Amino acid sequence: MPDATTQAAIGYIHEVQGPVVVIRCERLPPLRQALCLRLDGEEVMFEVHQHLDERHIRAITLHHTSGLCRGMPVHDTGAPLHVPVAKACLGRVVNVFGEALDGLPAFESDIQRNIHGVRRPLHEVHGAHDILPVGIKVIDLLCPFVRGGKTGLFGGAGVGKTVLIMEFIHAVSSIHKGVSVFAGVGERIREGHELWQELKEAGVMDQALLVFGEMDESPGVRFRIGHSALTYAEYLRDCMQKEVLLLMDNVFRFVQAGSEISSLLGRMPATVGYQPTLGTEVAELEDRINSTDQGAITSVQAVYVPADDMTDPAVTTILGHLDTTVILSRDQAAQGIYPAVDPLRSGSKLLDRHVVGDRHYGIAEGVREHLARYKELEDIITMLGLEELSEQDRRIVLRARKLQRYLSQPFFVTAAHTGIEGVSVPLEVTLTDCEAFLSGKFDEVSEDRCYMRGGMGAAS
Repeated sequence: MPDATTQAAIGYIHEVQGPVVVIRCERLPPLRQALCLRLDGEEVMFEVHQHLDERHIRAITLHHTSGLCRGMPVHDTGAPLHVPVAKACLGRVVNVFGEALDGLPAFESDIQRNIHGVRRPLHEVHGAHDILPVGIKVIDLLCPFVRGGKTGLFGGAGVGKTVLIMEFIHAVSSIHKGVSVFAGVGERIREGHELWQELKEAGVMDQALLVFGEMDESPGVRFRIGHSALTYAEYLRDCMQKEVLLLMDNVFRFVQAGSEISSLLGRMPATVGYQPTLGTEVAELEDRINSTDQGAITSVQAVYVPADDMTDPAVTTILGHLDTTVILSRDQAAQGIYPAVDPLRSGSKLLDRHVVGDRHYGIAEGVREHLARYKELEDIITMLGLEELSEQDRRIVLRARKLQRYLSQPFFVTAAHTGIEGVSVPLEVTLTDCEAFLSGKFDEVSEDRCYMRGGMGAAS
């Protein structure tokens, strides 16, 4: 952002109420305008959110308010918040302002972009109708990513969410020669540091950009960090013409920050205490994730589910924008099946015979039918044993167990820890193998030969 503190002040601080600052102005700046003041040699930024009357505005501070007091002069930057963009941003860790957090010098840039973006004309936006293979068997088969679409990743702690995110980054950089942007919305600083180190150790950091707004930051930062990350993703899409993978962890914290700001501004709460502008705020962020002639932004968003209630207004609002839902199961993880994707609860809107073809659709449905039948029979098997089942059910159970193990897969980013070399499996290989499982070709193959491997190859 340009230094505006050398210009005449637009107004003065009238009140400080936590992260909210009331400013008395000579002229009212427009909503979303970035304002600033100088405090102990440091710049403090504000964003205009409300006009109270013809002389007063409410602004949310994007820094800590410690040290602010009445009468301090506030200056107008002349524009909404902008961030510097350049190809050199890859491999870096930055904050909501584009400032370096990795201890390295700031990357040089002559270009500044508005974090609120520019609305694309409808004719320039491509619909989400192509599949983006990532080389992970269970995802490509049962809940494929949509190129230019949005995927929700639902999972608690310890089920492999971070590892899966790192593998997505590796897949996009190696298979599609693309780049990744990670938005840490309200991340704990420990989690952010661990992710940064793990990406460096996995060798994929040079094709990634990490944008962090930590948990202890102002709600204004947590509310806008997703917009800053999207601005970088749009730049990489438009200027480098690459596949861009945008990872957001956690979208629910974006909603929480919006709710906090709404309460601070004095708005009346809506359903379950959420802000009345919930739908608009989520749509404003989600609708910028799309494909154009230059490239595509494909998003993977971690979503926290309060009290495991999928009917929560925030969750249902986010779900309305998602094309694919990937649910990580603690039961799968307990059985050692990684990635711990629940094959019955996960799915994609584009897993349709008109999009993926009759063969892919038929095989996916067959796999789901086998796994669903196995789940139904689990209690009977536990009480009476496998021998009490009919011959047909016994055959389905044995094939389902092999399919369950086949859908496990060693990852590249965990190879140093597990000693098992990572594999990427083309979709055609996955379809051929699953078709063979369903037809009985691998009935004589033991279950352990199906576990943690790529394609079945010459197994028989």
